[in-house]
Order: sequence, then structure tokens, then C-alpha cells
Amino acid sequence: MEKKRGIRKTRIGMVVSDKMDKTVVVEVKRLVPHPLYHKIVRRRVKIKAHDAANACQVGDKVLIEETRPLSRDKNWRIKQILEKAQ
Repeated sequence: MEKKRGIRKTRIGMVVSDKMDKTVVVEVKRLVPHPLYHKIVRRRVKIKAHDAANACQVGDKVLIEETRPLSRDKNWRIKQILEKAQ
């Protein structure tokens, strides 16, 4: 029997740090309505993602994909660099 992978979460974010080896910190921003007041509120989260080729630089817009845990706090990986920094 052939096993199929489930649907993996993807997010688009901006690289804010590339100081670690094979790891980048990606900031993902989203807009959500406030539960009580219904005003649109900005939310952000910083995610550590695996960058095997060390190709990402600060300011790059990247697509990240959920993966198995690679370290204590790294379970996303860079799927594609959408836009390089100037």
C-alpha cells in the first residue's frame, strides 16, 4: 500500500534573522477580527524554519511548510523563496 502525506500547513512570511546555521527566523503576520469588538487586529508570530542551503537572507519573502520536528523549536522548513531582498 502506498502511503500519502496529509495536507501540510504553509505560511508566507519575511525573514528577520539568518544568523544561525541552516536556520532562519521568519515573521508571519496576519489580520484577525477581535473576538469581542470585531475590529481587525494585527497578529504576528516568529517561526524558526530549516534552510538547508543557507540561501535566505534578511528581508526575503519566503513560503514555509510544516514538517516533522527537526529540533526543539524548529518544525517548519523553507519551501520556496518568493522574493529576494534588495
